[in-house]
Amino acid sequence: MAQQVNGARGRRERTARPLRGVVVAITGGSRGIGAATAHTLATAGATVAVADLDLPTGQWLSQHPTVRGWQVDVTDGEAFTAFLDQVESTCGPLDVLINNAGIMPLGPLGEEPGSVTARQVELNLHAVIHGSQQAVRRMRPRGRGHIVNVASQAGKVGFAGAATYCATKHGVVGLSEALRAELRGTGVAVSCVMPTVVRTELATGLGGSPLVRPVTAQQVADAIVGAVRRPRFAVYVPRWLGAVNRLLELVPRALADVLMRVSGADRVLAGADPAARAGYEARAVPERGHDALASPDALANQQAAGAQPS
Repeated sequence: MAQQVNGARGRRERTARPLRGVVVAITGGSRGIGAATAHTLATAGATVAVADLDLPTGQWLSQHPTVRGWQVDVTDGEAFTAFLDQVESTCGPLDVLINNAGIMPLGPLGEEPGSVTARQVELNLHAVIHGSQQAVRRMRPRGRGHIVNVASQAGKVGFAGAATYCATKHGVVGLSEALRAELRGTGVAVSCVMPTVVRTELATGLGGSPLVRPVTAQQVADAIVGAVRRPRFAVYVPRWLGAVNRLLELVPRALADVLMRVSGADRVLAGADPAARAGYEARAVPERGHDALASPDALANQQAAGAQPS
């Protein structure tokens, strides 16, 4: 990847990075933000490897011979590592890792089953930590690369009804900030993507607010690809969210609480419709029948059988 960020000065490069031939791995890439990002990157000429419990499908995939899919549970560290090993053996050295996989079950913390709590921590945070570790170990010796962690506005502001989700996304923001500091001057860039509510299955049944205006998966994908072209750390979608966060940090807590209540932002997640979300949440926290799909042996079998769609 040409024209890396000057880590010593922390400046964003002025010239857009060409994407043709760049090797990108995306977790949670079969739908929503991940699928839109994979499609956009492939259209720009990148070689894209998608990891998901569900193999990506759809007409757009057949249009891009440079997109391949692996069936992986990224909460299994060995399977995640094996996936990245296979990406590098079949596509070339990893240039960009996009840690996108995540789930958002909703409900009061006191009523949340332990299995739901554990699944969010495993997928939303621990898998991001593991993926980032693996990316650093591959990219730093080469002096180039880019780690993109998809967090959320919920990683900056706590929302009632989503305590564990907010905790995991706060963790992703903190991880990304610390990793950026560790990698300064190495040629490896770090970006943290923080969108508002995104119109995907994850947002089914949510309430509305003037301060929480949904965006599309494509808008988030465009922001991610823009950051890959011209690396920067904080990527807000929409951009004005950055100003909102700075304002909330400056005003007294009591005033920030009033702004959240008056705007209805405090009820966007807490007021979600459980019946409308039932299908999504059943899929988001499935029975642990996916473990066999997560083993390195299963990945090797997929490759030997030609299971990566192209």
